[in-house]
Amino acid sequence: MTDATAVTTAAIAVVTASTIAVDAIRTAARTARVEARLAIANADAQWVARFPGAAGNLSIRVTGRLGASVLGGTSTDPRIRQVRDGDLVLIQQGSRALIHAVQRRQGDWFFLPAVGDAFALGELDEPRGDRVYPVQLTVEATLPGRFSQTMVWDNLTLSNLPQRQRDSLTAIFAPTEQISNRLQALETPIVLNGAGEINPAQLVAQILNLEDWSAVLAGNQLTQVQTYTLSGGSDGEMPQPPAYEGMGDDNTPTKSGLRSLADLEEISIIAAPGYSYDWGNRSTQILTISQHLISHCERLRYRVAVLDSPNDQAISGVRNYRAGLDTSHAALYYPWVRVLDPVSDQEINLPPSGFVAGIYARNDVQIGVHKAPANEVVRGAIGMEMLINKAQQDVLNPLGINCIRFFEGRGIRVWGARTASSDPEWKYLNIRRYFVYLEASIDRSTQWAVFEPNGERLWDNVRRTVEGFLENEWREGHLSGSKIEEAFFVRCDRSTMTQNDLDNGRMICLIGVAPLYPAEFVIFRIGQWTADRR
Repeated sequence: MTDATAVTTAAIAVVTASTIAVDAIRTAARTARVEARLAIANADAQWVARFPGAAGNLSIRVTGRLGASVLGGTSTDPRIRQVRDGDLVLIQQGSRALIHAVQRRQGDWFFLPAVGDAFALGELDEPRGDRVYPVQLTVEATLPGRFSQTMVWDNLTLSNLPQRQRDSLTAIFAPTEQISNRLQALETPIVLNGAGEINPAQLVAQILNLEDWSAVLAGNQLTQVQTYTLSGGSDGEMPQPPAYEGMGDDNTPTKSGLRSLADLEEISIIAAPGYSYDWGNRSTQILTISQHLISHCERLRYRVAVLDSPNDQAISGVRNYRAGLDTSHAALYYPWVRVLDPVSDQEINLPPSGFVAGIYARNDVQIGVHKAPANEVVRGAIGMEMLINKAQQDVLNPLGINCIRFFEGRGIRVWGARTASSDPEWKYLNIRRYFVYLEASIDRSTQWAVFEPNGERLWDNVRRTVEGFLENEWREGHLSGSKIEEAFFVRCDRSTMTQNDLDNGRMICLIGVAPLYPAEFVIFRIGQWTADRR
């Protein structure tokens, strides 16, 4: 078996169950949908956050800028330049200056005002003082906070033409159900509801809160800005255990919660940051959610859960929580990590599982799943909920509680790599994850053997395939032993199968592997060496 045929865990899918279709959050958040209505007569248009929740509390800035007049020619032969079908222009005639939408019909130019019928280019007279100013429309959406991100969409039009959809205001900010490209929906956090049913010139005039621009032009002001604030977005209440467990089965088209992950074979790490918050009032729910995560990983075999300790817990509290867990398919981390909130500019404590899951993936890609994901820097951390010293580490580590510690000159690091299992054979996290990798690789890469004649020829082929894969692992230094015979064995013959197995279509391959255990304790023995000693 070559590397190409082996399943690699370098391509890790880190999924947070607290954000993957938890209906409790979404339902609560929809009651606080963020919006800002526009005062448009006989219409119902408003800016709305595309997705519910506190992230929708955006500020929107709409800017209209006027360019130089594009009207020229003579009174009998007026002409315009640098204008396309669907553009927005401000037409100044006498004492009025109104927004119009440019239309191209039967080889001629027409202008559609906010109220009334469109008129042709021939009705304009540049020598008489008429002017046509192109309008450049820009929309900016910004999250509050020092590290806020501003998204900008400029040179927008209100054209419905297929070739202008990339810069169309109504297309970019269309409701989610009208967008076929999911990426566009994710990259555009705001929606302009009802815009498609309103006269384009009228819509722009109302978005900029200015119908007649004559006073603006009189003051030589070529820019009009209007701001909107979306508020009231809420992330809803804490989801309950059923939301994490999810709904749906193999007979339903849609699933939620952890059940929605069952069909995704690529996932090897499961985390649910936030589930362990408020132990004092939610201890039963937290333990139940923990068991849902563990059961999910044990049932699907090739997954490991990253568990969070409850927040604001002393050593005794996290030990009590750990006492309710026993599995080799999960690892527990303590304490919570302190970061700077980019929205509020305040220091906040976050559950460690999100950071640790990222360390798993980074470790797998850079080194390999065989190495313990420990002694790794927690990026983005500025502190911890509480500092752990060596004495406390010596108490917690044997219990399978992996600590996050601060080391002078070395930063904040994960300082533990044990599972939450009472079985000493599976106490090391990298051993469990490495065996998951081996099992998944061998299982998925020998699917060609299904429905083949179950005889000596098939057994030899399977045995050679598995031996080739394990030999490569040994040569890469992932298995112990100075020679192949000490690193692994593979048996697939009459000694591993009974006649009953053969009669029922079962091929059984027995594999033994000698893994490398992590150097959890590095010990140096130092003694005195006298000058006359030989």
